[in-house]
Amino acid sequence: MKKSAILLFVFSAFWAFGQQGVMTPQLLWELGRVSLETVSPDGKNMIYGVTHYNIDENRGNRNLYQMSLDGLNRKQITDLPGSEYGAFYLSGGSKIGFSHGGQFHIMDKDGSNRQQLTNIEGISNIKAYDLPDGRIALLFSKSVKLEETTADLYPNLPKAEAYIIDDLMYRHWDGWSDDSYNHVCIAYVGKDMAQVSTYRDLMKGEKFDSPLNPFGGSESFTLSPDGKTVVYEAKKLSGKEWAVSTNSELYSVNLESGETTNLTEGMQGYDKEPKFSPDGSKLAWMSMATPGFESDVNDLVIHDLKTNQRLHVLKAANLYDAITFQSFTWAGETTLYAGVPTDGTNQIFKIELPKKIEANGKVKIAAVSEGDFNYNHFEVAGNAIIADRQDINHATEIYKLNPKTKEALQLTRVNDDIYKGIALSKVERRQVNTSDNKEMLAWVIYPPDFDPNRKYPTLLYCQGGPQAQVSQFYSFRWNFQLMAAQGYIVIAPNRRGLPGFGREWNEQISGDWGGQAMRDYLAAIDDVKEEPYVDEKRLGCVGASYGGYSVYYLAGIHENRFKAFISHCGLFDLESWYLSTEELFFANQDLGGPFWMPENKETYSKFDPKDYVQNWDTPILVIHGGKDFRVPENQGMEAFQAAKLRGVPAKFLYFPNEGHWILSPQNGLIWHDQFFGWLDKWLK
Repeated sequence: MKKSAILLFVFSAFWAFGQQGVMTPQLLWELGRVSLETVSPDGKNMIYGVTHYNIDENRGNRNLYQMSLDGLNRKQITDLPGSEYGAFYLSGGSKIGFSHGGQFHIMDKDGSNRQQLTNIEGISNIKAYDLPDGRIALLFSKSVKLEETTADLYPNLPKAEAYIIDDLMYRHWDGWSDDSYNHVCIAYVGKDMAQVSTYRDLMKGEKFDSPLNPFGGSESFTLSPDGKTVVYEAKKLSGKEWAVSTNSELYSVNLESGETTNLTEGMQGYDKEPKFSPDGSKLAWMSMATPGFESDVNDLVIHDLKTNQRLHVLKAANLYDAITFQSFTWAGETTLYAGVPTDGTNQIFKIELPKKIEANGKVKIAAVSEGDFNYNHFEVAGNAIIADRQDINHATEIYKLNPKTKEALQLTRVNDDIYKGIALSKVERRQVNTSDNKEMLAWVIYPPDFDPNRKYPTLLYCQGGPQAQVSQFYSFRWNFQLMAAQGYIVIAPNRRGLPGFGREWNEQISGDWGGQAMRDYLAAIDDVKEEPYVDEKRLGCVGASYGGYSVYYLAGIHENRFKAFISHCGLFDLESWYLSTEELFFANQDLGGPFWMPENKETYSKFDPKDYVQNWDTPILVIHGGKDFRVPENQGMEAFQAAKLRGVPAKFLYFPNEGHWILSPQNGLIWHDQFFGWLDKWLK
């Protein structure tokens, strides 16, 4: 069958589903993807972005909108080819700056009189600040070439394609290391708003990155309110040292003297996301204490720049074993708000600091939001909080939250028309008793037309990470609403090794990948299959990353519970994975280190999926991306080949230009078509 015919079949099938009034893969891609940008200095307006995807063009386009915080006035303020992002109110709120086409632009607050302010090649992550003298400071990262490439070494061989590698971290997540590094730079825009092409490199000559690749962004650096100091995050290590360490530091640059100071000397874990207090007297950042542990508790450090005293917020509040932070922002000189994963949701907490910063200072922390929702990015607007909010049945929209009453008012309604046209799933909390007599939260998602008198095929969802909460997230790939809409009950347990349930629960996964977490999964499916509406003869198991590992592992120990498996970017052979992955600090923390070390032999021998492949007897779909360097493609190929050699029905879905995720719209539609096609074949 020709490719065009395949796509025609896919779209026809999706259109047919769409007539039934439930979520479909096609509708999922039609949703506008909403995200908050910023609020105005007077707290009366906000800017947000909406991305819409064009399936035929296989790409998305993001435009910016401005809305009053009473929800009455809304206006689209950009409509350029390509996407606009990184918006800032400038000149006291009379101007709006934003990034487009790799350069920074400015316009009047109503969207008129747009002009490009920069003409600097290779810049990104642009932040803009009003300075006391009336100028605008632009802080950004720039790609700086500092290494020789193969083309530099062999100019007479212009058609050669080769990498010459002599150290570790030669590739990362989905990209190969090259000749360039991300450097933090600063430029200034005068009162005349003339275009600027000159800048100052604050890391000149250094072969280190800020932001850190591949996920670091503008949150990695900041400028003090007086415009005299820049603080940025960097991991100034190389080769093997970089691969085995999470020791990123915060560096302070005095812009007058040029002196650079390490602010976090002796702190061996991640230190990230620096933010100055409104008056510039204090600096806050998130910090992990344990070297090499990327999922350690994120504490919030408050550093008084005048007295040089520090306060660790969670330790001071005696909550270090209870919660962890995932984001924060200042709301005054002694007040902050922070995002906290909590009991299967993401909530916002208020932090009240003592007037005097010292190690033993008293701190008050309390939730200011509630409900089965994920509150993600947020900004403070006077006495209110403006936040991105989502849940299992709804993609992100923006809400205005009253921190005193915890009441939330919906401001944007980008996707109302789509949701009004479909039936929503019922979502419930379920407490599962685990094999070691703990209570485990599991989300259960039911088909929109759920009838308790029927029997339904049911899916066990296995979470990745492994330390990533199963919350009220709305994924555009692993979408529980979509799975339920195709006629499946989904159970998604918060098994051992997830945040939001205390430090002990989160850390129990390390060194025990195939232990209690697997028993938790089996406890969840065994619990829900006792319900009369669950058909225990039609159970499936799906997951990605560590969830994909879980699928491979459960395939060898499930004792005929499941009738179909789907594993995306899963780890199949832990020994070969250890020698082909890149962030070795992760493997060292979670598996104990190299498999050849005597103390780690048991971990690899007990918890390696390949060692149970002789028990595989259940159909399995294997999905992998060719640019996945976190879990390289050989893991999927080995699992597929093992299944076929065992005589197990198997299919391999391979995306040569995708990494650990599927990002292309058309690839995403194929992913869902194959995903549900496999489940329907074996479970319906």
